[in-house]
Amino acid sequence: MNVQQVKMAQPRYDVRFDSNLNMQRWGKDNLYPHHMQRLAAASGTAELCINRYCKFIEGDGLRDGLAGYGVNSSGATADDLLHALVNDVARFSGYAVHVNYNVLGQATELHHIPFEHCRLEEPDDSGQVQHILVHPDWTGNKTRRGERVAVDSRHVSRLNIFNPDPRVVREQILMAGGIDHYEGQVLWMSTAGDGVYPTPIYDAVISDMSTEEGLGNIKNRNARNNFLTSAMLVTKKGTPKVDENGNEVTEPTITPEDLAAFQGDERCGKLLLIELENAEDMPVVVPFTANNYDKDFTATDASVVERIYAQFHQELFYAIRCGKLGFSGTVMADAYTYYAGEVTNEQRFISRGLTALFAVWYDTIMHNVDTSIIPIRYAGATTNV
Repeated sequence: MNVQQVKMAQPRYDVRFDSNLNMQRWGKDNLYPHHMQRLAAASGTAELCINRYCKFIEGDGLRDGLAGYGVNSSGATADDLLHALVNDVARFSGYAVHVNYNVLGQATELHHIPFEHCRLEEPDDSGQVQHILVHPDWTGNKTRRGERVAVDSRHVSRLNIFNPDPRVVREQILMAGGIDHYEGQVLWMSTAGDGVYPTPIYDAVISDMSTEEGLGNIKNRNARNNFLTSAMLVTKKGTPKVDENGNEVTEPTITPEDLAAFQGDERCGKLLLIELENAEDMPVVVPFTANNYDKDFTATDASVVERIYAQFHQELFYAIRCGKLGFSGTVMADAYTYYAGEVTNEQRFISRGLTALFAVWYDTIMHNVDTSIIPIRYAGATTNV
């Protein structure tokens, strides 16, 4: 079959130009990372895998010469910065760091910027992105002092892309009107390359993540509302009665409140007492014949979970969870060693950024500091797999 005859999948998102903000939209509605966050949060397996992914990327942290080193006036250390960057790499495959400079063009402060807060400016004529646009909530729902933070030029910060050349920094300081007005630069890193929005590692299994959420809803609805096969209760409309005002009313044999009292997991096993004046008034239960799809759901549930684990390269942990490999200290140590090797690219990706930042730090002793991340080792404690 010719490749052009194959039914092609639709792109996950479009990158469109926003003329109002001179910006590249991250998806048609500019909310691709926010949608991915919600999909992951609704899938227990995805969240478990992402958290493990974070844990192994962060490893045992930075080396002693850097781990406790302060990187800004707020008291954050390099290890604190690493922890924030790891979360963004695991969830979005990128990270951003705001860099402040002194009048000499030396970096003096580093602050983490949540990656989902950042958007790319439209490239210039040379194809280079010169600024990063930052907004605290691109959905436009965030409020400050009771007022909505609108997504407009008044609330969007446009910061220079990271270029540590002292001459460039000093020129930017002059253009800003002095160091007191200078807003610094942003080191924006993407696993997809410079000026390209990245795709999270779990993008390929978003259908499975959504399926897992749907299966969870079915299980919840069955257990919390009515776990048994539905049936129809046929009863007499009611018995005529005369109320206290002398009006004739119909009193139902079984009220809606009676039926509600027997719905749900916490009310099962109750008895319903009905006193009838005539035997022919007895209610009749008409059952509905229904197929049992429990086995189908079980198979789907297992295959969905397995695919999510596989997308994160966590097949060994899935095998341990399912009992295929058993559980022992040796098995867990091997799983840890294997997965620690799977995240080395992500660790180097972060280390490259930290190296570039400290190479222009105001304290020259930090210019050649080791920014590598210590791999995690299994300590023998029981781990949730």
